[in-house]
Amino acid sequence: MSEPHRSKNGVLTLHGERKQGTEVEEQNAYRMERIYGMFTRSFSLPTTVDAAKVTATYKDGVLEVTVPKIETAKPKKVEIKVA
Repeated sequence: MSEPHRSKNGVLTLHGERKQGTEVEEQNAYRMERIYGMFTRSFSLPTTVDAAKVTATYKDGVLEVTVPKIETAKPKKVEIKVA
């Protein structure tokens, strides 16, 4: 699985390759199915994303992409003083 990258136009693009095979052995029969090939997926990112901090991990067949918000986009707590 390749690393994700963000292009200049605010799009996160993932490139990868699937490699999977299923074998079934039965009495007097043998069947093997394969699902494989290259793929590309692209996602438009909002302007509130910190593209420099995008990370991805691949474990046990699951790709997890973390897309953090920039600091100014996060909600802030405001203390309200009662007079």
